[in-house]
Amino acid sequence: MRADRLLSILLLLQNGGKLNSRQLAEKLEVSERTIVRDMDALSSAGIPVYAERGPLGGWMMAENYRTSLTGMNQEEVLSLLLTSYSHLLGELGIPKRSFEAAYQKLLASSPAPVRQDAEMLSERIHIDGAGWHTSGESFPLLKIVQEAVWGQRKLDISYRKSDSDAANAGAISRRTVHPLGLVAKRNVWYLVAEENGEIKTFRISRITEAAVLEESFQRPNDFSLSGYWEQSTADFKSALPRYPAQIRITERRLARLKRERYAKVLSAEPENGQPGWMRVSIEFHTLDSACEILLACGREAEALHPQELRELIGAEAAAISALYR
Repeated sequence: MRADRLLSILLLLQNGGKLNSRQLAEKLEVSERTIVRDMDALSSAGIPVYAERGPLGGWMMAENYRTSLTGMNQEEVLSLLLTSYSHLLGELGIPKRSFEAAYQKLLASSPAPVRQDAEMLSERIHIDGAGWHTSGESFPLLKIVQEAVWGQRKLDISYRKSDSDAANAGAISRRTVHPLGLVAKRNVWYLVAEENGEIKTFRISRITEAAVLEESFQRPNDFSLSGYWEQSTADFKSALPRYPAQIRITERRLARLKRERYAKVLSAEPENGQPGWMRVSIEFHTLDSACEILLACGREAEALHPQELRELIGAEAAAISALYR
């Protein structure tokens, strides 16, 4: 265990430069006193580590000291460096520090050009593992779009409007964009690009034609791909329709309802005089989706408000009863 920690310290200093004892202790989940003892052990082993005193001081390593990695080419290394930590690792019982340690080892052992390309990857490709829904989309033009992103070259595309845009459904427009990065949302790819000074998101499956132009462009200095995507996702969710309602539901069914994609439980409290039941304030997307979700709960949920929701569920329940009568 200590050997692993000593190697982690070595790699953290090699990749991150100067770090003080507190920073190292937090990263490795040990005490600062343990870090000091580990530094003595590294120094005794001939590793060129030294301390810089003062309020801005910390532990450092000689610049010319670096490990090397053999047996992997540049594309193989970059394919691994592209992997980002996912909450799925935590659910499988694999701690985040295990991934970070492996990442640091691989990065530290890579030659300078690979480390530079790894930094470019983090700036221009973002993997979002949280899905909205599965999709059978194909992306025949993804390689061309990726070439433009990687080469920082302008991209000429034909883009088909979404079918949800009733006024322009299926309409195709021609545009020239500055491709800033790619985002993978589960198995759906998006292009984040600048057009006429505005940053936009394009669904790559709706790009019908694409051509990389010879002309390059200047990336915005303050642009962060992951930051843009996080804000864009938040804006999308906030723009979704909301249908507030009051319901009563069993505790067992409430646990399942909280995992429902198109419903958000705002508050829940025990129903007076009815053990096992809860009174819940909830937001659905629409009246129809509220009806569908509550019907799926059967006798374990009752809509209390608004009245139109009660009437719609009652009418649907009566139709179902008549169908099976």
